[in-house]
Amino acid sequence: MKDQDLFDRVKAELYTPVVGDILDGMGLMHQFLPQPVQPMKEDMKLVGRAMPVVMIDVYGPQKQPFGVLTQALDQLEPGEIYLASGGDMRCAYWGELLTATARTRGAVGAVVNGYHRDTPQILEQDWPVFSRGRYAQDSSVRTKVADYRCPIEIGGVWIDPGDIVFGDLDGVLIIPQKHEAEVLEKALEKASTEKVVRKAVEAGMSSTDAFTKYGVL
Repeated sequence: MKDQDLFDRVKAELYTPVVGDILDGMGLMHQFLPQPVQPMKEDMKLVGRAMPVVMIDVYGPQKQPFGVLTQALDQLEPGEIYLASGGDMRCAYWGELLTATARTRGAVGAVVNGYHRDTPQILEQDWPVFSRGRYAQDSSVRTKVADYRCPIEIGGVWIDPGDIVFGDLDGVLIIPQKHEAEVLEKALEKASTEKVVRKAVEAGMSSTDAFTKYGVL
């Protein structure tokens, strides 16, 4: 299945709790990014391939302001998600113009383990951004992009370029490429079963009987 078809199905039929349950069952128990990384709006949902970015702290004006940020943005591919982390989060890591650039290049979202700014200008672009919240302080004299399209680690979660990033109101998780087919197949099956269980419970079946019969709760 092509990525776009796969991602459309994931967005339509899955939610992070059910995928997280499958990952746990496969022994992949550290795949959620830290809880403070949340969507800017409750209805934002994203799924795509990770394009990881490393941020580092700087102190004062730089010979190359923002480091290789513009290069990282300019090589984004359709279907990718800009995924950035690093430094002490002393400023905003994402804003209006970065959103416009990434969106125009066909990227499908941004996830920053840090803050965003230009909130109204991002929201009016109707493009999913996940962050730790709003903070207007500028990055030019406080942080820069040191590298991109490279492995990174966020809160104990290892992320390689091309891994699947899936985020919704309940958080953001990473599906390693080598496990993606099995994870998504099992998650789609579990989501279907949960619908059956809900109908059974709403029809009067007890939780105990439902769990005994279907194995999910």
